[in-house]
Amino acid sequence: MKLSIQHSTEYRYSERVKHSTQYLRLTPRPSPRQRVLSWELDLPEQAEEGSDGYNNILHVLTLDRPHQQIALTVKGEVEITDEDSEDSDHRLSPLVFTRPTLLTESNAALDELAHRHDGASQGDRLERLSESILQGMPFTPGVTSVASNAREAWKLGKGVCQDHTHVFLACCRALGMPARYVSGYLYSKDSEHVASHAWAEVWQYDTWKTFDVTNQTCQPRHHLKLAVGMDYMDACPVRGVRFGGGVESLEAVALVNRTVSDSTQ
Repeated sequence: MKLSIQHSTEYRYSERVKHSTQYLRLTPRPSPRQRVLSWELDLPEQAEEGSDGYNNILHVLTLDRPHQQIALTVKGEVEITDEDSEDSDHRLSPLVFTRPTLLTESNAALDELAHRHDGASQGDRLERLSESILQGMPFTPGVTSVASNAREAWKLGKGVCQDHTHVFLACCRALGMPARYVSGYLYSKDSEHVASHAWAEVWQYDTWKTFDVTNQTCQPRHHLKLAVGMDYMDACPVRGVRFGGGVESLEAVALVNRTVSDSTQ
């Protein structure tokens, strides 16, 4: 399947920003599962390209001149080659991803959720866990923020893909299972579906396996991976710091479409 992506992000500020630095994880790394045919970043200044500690492609954009707006645009085409292909990047020990973070710390309620399906096989256990999370916190936009942690989201009983993923990670790590956060894009025929997406991967049988709680699937056939990390803060597409600027507003639009010439299923 060939997918075309258009993603624009625009920050506006009520006052002038004296200096800002943006860390951009907006470029997919090629893998057996995804072949990058073209990819282009349109940025206000030249950014420095490198890799972060999780081997994500990282661009660092520094603006030293005063500004009240930052516009970031991504365009590209990627072929999703095989939903069953393994992720071959094993540079970090999976045990790194057993450590809880501020966004994925467990508590008594999450521990109970994690152990709710004890006795099932590992694969069935995680699928049932995924089902229980979605049942316990239906997809509800606008009730949480990027700072909401797993404990808060589970108690609220509502959330979005980021919250589903954080709760899933908290449970997996409470069970001693390596699990990591994934940011990326999702293709859907439903035009109302949010194209920017987050899901989890769990280390099973010497490879990373997909668990998309929001969509209740373990088949990443429509998923385009951008970055991985311990939680949202490690893998979010754009994260930055600034001096000045007053009140910030954000507008982001991501469109993922199937390439017209693509005839695969």
